[in-house]
Amino acid sequence: LAELVVREHGKNKAEALGDVAKGLETLEYALSLPQLAQGRATYVSGGVQCRDERVALGVVGGIVPFNFPFMVPFWTIPLALGMGNTYVLKPSEKVPMTMARVAELAATVLPPGVLNIVHGDAAAATALLEHRDVSALAFVGTSAVAEAVHARGTLLGKRVLALGGAKNHLVALPDCDVEMTAQDVVNSFTGCAGERCMAASVLLIVGEQPELERRIVAKAGALVPGRDGARSMGPVIDAHAVARIEAAIARACADDGAELLLDGRAMPAFAAQRAAGGFWIGPSVLRHARATDDAMHFEIFGPVLSILRCRSADEALAIENANCYGNAACVYTSSGAAAEHFSQRFHAGMVGVNIGVPVPREPFSFGGIGRSRFGQGDITGDAAIEFFSFRRKITTKWTAPKEQSWMS
Repeated sequence: LAELVVREHGKNKAEALGDVAKGLETLEYALSLPQLAQGRATYVSGGVQCRDERVALGVVGGIVPFNFPFMVPFWTIPLALGMGNTYVLKPSEKVPMTMARVAELAATVLPPGVLNIVHGDAAAATALLEHRDVSALAFVGTSAVAEAVHARGTLLGKRVLALGGAKNHLVALPDCDVEMTAQDVVNSFTGCAGERCMAASVLLIVGEQPELERRIVAKAGALVPGRDGARSMGPVIDAHAVARIEAAIARACADDGAELLLDGRAMPAFAAQRAAGGFWIGPSVLRHARATDDAMHFEIFGPVLSILRCRSADEALAIENANCYGNAACVYTSSGAAAEHFSQRFHAGMVGVNIGVPVPREPFSFGGIGRSRFGQGDITGDAAIEFFSFRRKITTKWTAPKEQSWMS
């Protein structure tokens, strides 16, 4: 499966193995559903018992993006099937092979019709969303489309949970470990070529920390194009992505006056690979003078980091809180008190302390807030158990038989 991810998506091998491993974490969690999804029963009055049980919704669906061909579908498939539903998946037309192979493997153990794959573009997604037999649908993609999917599905009376984009902020306090922070920031914004909703987008540096900036630029600049090795970075998904990222960098410099500390468009090794026909672009680092710059607010979805120096921790926190998204945030510090202060005040559903990609692991669920999520609950964990089932409540009372003698 990891080899298929490498072939059709372009991730390097380590990232592809991670894609599969993270999906299997949710599968492992779903294997505990017989214990996790048990109903409850109790006597609520004399001779009266209430109990509840979870009931499958029927046919449910999923529409997923290209960036994690295995992990994102597996956020929902094991839990939906485990709760007794049948599932129809519409994978991204850019990466159809991985889940097609999963369906082939599943066909050897699942009854026909339990797991189904529908290939296609937006028309196929719309047909799945609007089909009268589909009771619930999970979506992952851009915020604009997520909002539209949620609105349409809700109007049709369906359960819809639609995860959107992000603009994740990292805050580096003056007491942070410079080497660890620099490496973690680079890992966060360049991993998977920046094409993930948990990638770092903005680094808010509190106070003057020139050595931190220097090391970030040096470490990012040392990356090479490739699919093997710790210092390699894979390509982005297609030519459109390359053009979009290049245009975002150009606008940030021309319109916002951002200083380009590292220009991934011009890195020789990446440029050579791109000239040979691949979709390669190196990591870029922008330093901004204003929090209002456009590149500080819209999701670029590529290996681009925006840096802004802040006068105080309160200023950094205010900038993060003003973010309309709410997927992830992180603080780098050596102080437990500072970590707790930021953890309690970030406007994000997933928070890291010295971890630039704070993806939870089961039983802790994945999900953001704000324009990173449309609908209620998270897409994994106990919230997914609720999403893919309903509670049937049963109240019983039995009348005691009339007293009778042995002669009756």
